[in-house]
Amino acid sequence: MRVVLDTNVLLSACLKPDGLEARMVALALAGTLDACVTPQTWAEYQDVLFRDKFVAVRPRAELILQALETHAVRFTAGEHLTAASDEDDNRFLECAAAAGAEYLVTGNLRHYPAAHGSTQVVNARGFFTLQSPRL
Repeated sequence: MRVVLDTNVLLSACLKPDGLEARMVALALAGTLDACVTPQTWAEYQDVLFRDKFVAVRPRAELILQALETHAVRFTAGEHLTAASDEDDNRFLECAAAAGAEYLVTGNLRHYPAAHGSTQVVNARGFFTLQSPRL
């Protein structure tokens, strides 16, 4: 199953290692989910996770990104999208479209449409609710 993880999911995984977002990341690192990235989404991960205000979680962020670098499925974004209310979030929709991802998982549902193409936009709780029989 292909998923796109918004940066805030990775940040939450760093801040709350026992939370649902950390579970999402663990599934991606285990290969249970295909975490999809483009050069643009990868650059955002690095930019946000290594900001000075998140220095307290930098060691965990480094570990997650190092592991994700070898497990992520890479794509090249195609069409430029403007469906999200926050321009930066459109890069994640573009990634989902390029990957044919089933889900885009975010902590900021209000910035996204409920779905884009065949991709459902959900938070981690919504993902696990929808996928509980499968995972």
